[in-house]
Amino acid sequence: MKNIIGVRFKKPGKIYFFDPEDKKISKGDFVIVETSMGEDYAEVIIPNRQIPEEKLNNPLKKIIRVATKEDKKHYEDNKVKEKEAFDIALKNIKKHKLDMNLVEVEYKFDNSKILFYFTADGRIDFRDLVKDLAAIFKTRIELRQIGVRDEVKRLGGNGICGRELCCCSFLNNFETVSIKMAKEQNIALTPSKISGNCGRLMCCLKYEQEAYEDKLAKLPKVGSIVKTEEGEGVVDSIEILKEKIRVKFKDKEGFFYKKYDVKDVVVIKNAEENDDIEDKELQELERLEKLDEKTKYED
Repeated sequence: MKNIIGVRFKKPGKIYFFDPEDKKISKGDFVIVETSMGEDYAEVIIPNRQIPEEKLNNPLKKIIRVATKEDKKHYEDNKVKEKEAFDIALKNIKKHKLDMNLVEVEYKFDNSKILFYFTADGRIDFRDLVKDLAAIFKTRIELRQIGVRDEVKRLGGNGICGRELCCCSFLNNFETVSIKMAKEQNIALTPSKISGNCGRLMCCLKYEQEAYEDKLAKLPKVGSIVKTEEGEGVVDSIEILKEKIRVKFKDKEGFFYKKYDVKDVVVIKNAEENDDIEDKELQELERLEKLDEKTKYED
């Protein structure tokens, strides 16, 4: 077993494990750790915990120290500098007439580097901008092009559900989201209804997909012929999470409908997939799906 702590450098963000050695560290404490880009300031999310060593992919780095008052002051000073650097960078972007949108500035804790995050429609030649910024700040400058999902994650906001955006509250990584997920979850295939604040397909389609796939495996498709206590009928609609289906029957007077738990019917013939969707809407959804690839360029 190995003694570990889990830290996060920003919220939301991925949790990384470090070796606290013999130090007792509580959740909510701040620590200084060594990373591939130098020293950094991080919040403890997981306090001292024992985990099997085989679960660790790489040897753990040790924490340098529990953050002091001086460390906290230095971190807060860097936050002030980030706002100043943001304004300076904006002026220089305009000066060089670059078609890019500055999103955020990040000072590394040890001031060894300043990172400027931006979005743009294509590749940007920012070499002259980097030279100007390096001359102003007298340190290493790095520009990173990020996707629109990352931009919204950094800016924050609420979704159409009224709650804080998933990417701003608990999602650590972005995964590919597809039109198929929306179809399988019985969501109206209208771009405005299944797109997030970033203009891409909503992330929640992905992390709910596994549950829907499990339910759908038990349910007949719409149009399937099933045998019920009322006789044979055709599946008219399904309630995926409740595992219920509505069956359409025909009698002498016309048609009537009745709902059943899926366990109470027998599928005689399962229907084929239904890809009936408006061409314009499909084209727009396919466009969003293709755009849903995060790009990152570093210099």
